[in-house]
Amino acid sequence: MRVRLTSRHFKAQDALHEYARQAVDSLSKYYDGILSADVVLSHENSRRSLKVAELKVSVYGAVLTGIAKSDEFMKSMDQAAEKVLVQLKKYKERLHHKDRRVVRSLRLKV
Repeated sequence: MRVRLTSRHFKAQDALHEYARQAVDSLSKYYDGILSADVVLSHENSRRSLKVAELKVSVYGAVLTGIAKSDEFMKSMDQAAEKVLVQLKKYKERLHHKDRRVVRSLRLKV
């Protein structure tokens, strides 16, 4: 799986790169058909200086997206990964139901 990290308007430290890679790799435990992942880290100019993490995961036929804002990049990454994990589980469930319907229709024909 290809992981691409982009940091907007700042230079991300190596520890942040590694943390983002680990967060994306943890998603592959639930579904191994992940083609690529794009992580975008940025600042939101407000009083609290929110850190924004955007995670886009490409799977066969879909792109799953999670966006999270918090006080730290690592918290934002965890929240975005959780959002994508929920979408990934739903995607996987739909795939299993689709395959069952095809198998059932083939069984009825025989």
